Amino acid sequence: MFRKQLFNFLGIITIVVCLLAAAPGCSLLTKATENIPLEQLSGPTLNLWDQGPLTLDPAISSEMASQIYILHIFSGLVRFDSDLKPVPDIADHWNISDDGKTYTFYLRNDVKFHDGRPLTAQDFKFSLERACNPATGSQTASTYLNDIVGAPEMISGKADNLSGVTIVDDYTLKITIDAPKAYFLSKLAYPTAFAVDKKNVESGPNWWKKPVGTGPYKLTKWDEGSLILLQPNEYYYGEKGKVNVAFNLLSGMPMSLYETGKIDVVDVYKNNIDRAMDKEGPFYDQLHIYPEFSLQYIGFNTSKPPFDDVYVRQAFCYAVNKDRIISVLQKNMVAAAGGIIPPGMPGYNKDVKGLNYDPDKARELLAKSKYGSADKLPPITMTMPGTGANVDDFIGAILLDWKQNLGVTVNVRLLDPLVFNYHLFDEGDEIYTLGWIADYPDPEDFLNTLFYTGSQWNNSHYSNKDLDALLDRAAVDMDQNERTTLYQQAEQLVVDQAPVLPLWFSKNYILVNPRVHGFDIDPLGVPHLNLVTLGQP
Repeated sequence: MFRKQLFNFLGIITIVVCLLAAAPGCSLLTKATENIPLEQLSGPTLNLWDQGPLTLDPAISSEMASQIYILHIFSGLVRFDSDLKPVPDIADHWNISDDGKTYTFYLRNDVKFHDGRPLTAQDFKFSLERACNPATGSQTASTYLNDIVGAPEMISGKADNLSGVTIVDDYTLKITIDAPKAYFLSKLAYPTAFAVDKKNVESGPNWWKKPVGTGPYKLTKWDEGSLILLQPNEYYYGEKGKVNVAFNLLSGMPMSLYETGKIDVVDVYKNNIDRAMDKEGPFYDQLHIYPEFSLQYIGFNTSKPPFDDVYVRQAFCYAVNKDRIISVLQKNMVAAAGGIIPPGMPGYNKDVKGLNYDPDKARELLAKSKYGSADKLPPITMTMPGTGANVDDFIGAILLDWKQNLGVTVNVRLLDPLVFNYHLFDEGDEIYTLGWIADYPDPEDFLNTLFYTGSQWNNSHYSNKDLDALLDRAAVDMDQNERTTLYQQAEQLVVDQAPVLPLWFSKNYILVNPRVHGFDIDPLGVPHLNLVTLGQP
């Protein structure tokens, strides 16, 4: 994931005040609906507000602004059920070898791409190898496919095929991984492992603007900066969509559009939460609150002074009054994070010992560092994605805490969101702001992905051999209780060493028009639009 920067499902950024670039490309219309006005479409239409995707390529996508579309246009071997357990999708069922390393997937024989072509095992081999091919430029393959035998070699350019993926016949696929991994099936539910159509991909570099997938919806209209229309896929093998979905792109203020009935669903932020929570107001009965497996945090670049010193990192953590910021500025819409793993996730530890607000301890630790005092620290810059001069008030409060409690002035630099992503992959500045939503409900997705030495998403450049050893043991331990213990030990080690300052765990606050039924968001931040119906309030 480029790191799955924390976006909500409607595309408004929830962790920083900034605007993503609108989806690239010109107006794209398929022949099927090229000149059909929305009011002439067959069936009801769910109207949503959005900013549009950055890409519709499953191998490239790594943020929620794009994932919402991809998860409905494409599909894979497995999916998550309502309990976030991996269950069959295109794979009808599978067998696992006695050593836990070889998965034999038996595919459904009734799956078709949007153009009616039957899907076979060859499509999955092509898709997996394409994702691992360095020429594709995937920023997610090394995280979500790296367990497959041959994947590291292919990703690094040392091989031109996935030796761990074998086609048995048109509807049977074998995948061999390097060691038993309790979370492997969950990784396959991430879009990097989804099936794409070879002919579609080879049609040109911008193939993804006219995607041909196997998911419950197909893209039939894309007007730049105006509208994206998804319609139910008549070939879909699962529960077909009952409504068209029209995403109104950057077409006004979302809350105003909701109030006037132009969109059916809207996110509620702190500027409107009081209205939404007012029991005597018009919105109280329309408010839905969904838990989310996400973490908002401040990251420290441990490869650069002064955050190469653990005492400095700890001092910066102890100096921030999270409870006050959450109460006053976030209006208690989020929960303070002492650790890394969100509530409700397997492995969550309510007893983790966080570096809670303590200005005196913060100053003691700074004095204990090799720098000795604030005036001897090098210049410090915080980088965050954004445009203009807008900085969220919670960032301002954190900067003020550091100034008042440590005597440290931190400069802020806003970068275009796309530039920001690549900047973090490189050296980055001393501090950055980021958020992470789980791709699958396992602590591995937080702890390994964000803190393992050399991980692509380890933007803190943190390295700890003791942590790596704990994570290596947890990765291959098939006993869930033992895995939980190991991950909780790893989490405490991360908190103590402070490569990041955990801020809070988020929730989704959504207003839903009473005529909309079955609209829910799971803890991974995903709505399942094919389950939505429209009717009477």
